[in-house]
Amino acid sequence: MRSDHRRSLLRNIVTSLLREERIETTEDRAKELRRIADHMISLGKQGDLHAKRQALSYLFDESVVKKLFDEIAPKYKERNGGYTRILKIGYRRGDGASMALVELV
Repeated sequence: MRSDHRRSLLRNIVTSLLREERIETTEDRAKELRRIADHMISLGKQGDLHAKRQALSYLFDESVVKKLFDEIAPKYKERNGGYTRILKIGYRRGDGASMALVELV
C-alpha cells in the first residue's frame, strides 16, 4: 500500500472509531489504530485551541472532533493512557486475515 493511501486509511479508521466507539478491523490495522486514537484522545484531554486544530487537521469530520472534545475526552480525564481495547475475534472467512474488535475502554 502506498504511504498516502495508508495514511488516508488510518485517518478514516480513527474517525470511524471515535464516531462509533467500536469498530471491527484486521489485527495489524488495529495495532496502528490504537497508537493514533490514543494520541487523539490525549489531544482532547488538553482541550485548548491548538489541540483542537491539530485534531481537526487529522480527523475528517468536524462533528467527530466536537464529540472528542465534549464527550470522549472528559470520560478519560483521570486515566493516563490506554484508552482503547483490542479484542481478537477470529479470522476473516474470505482471506483468513486475523480480525480484531477495537473499542474505547
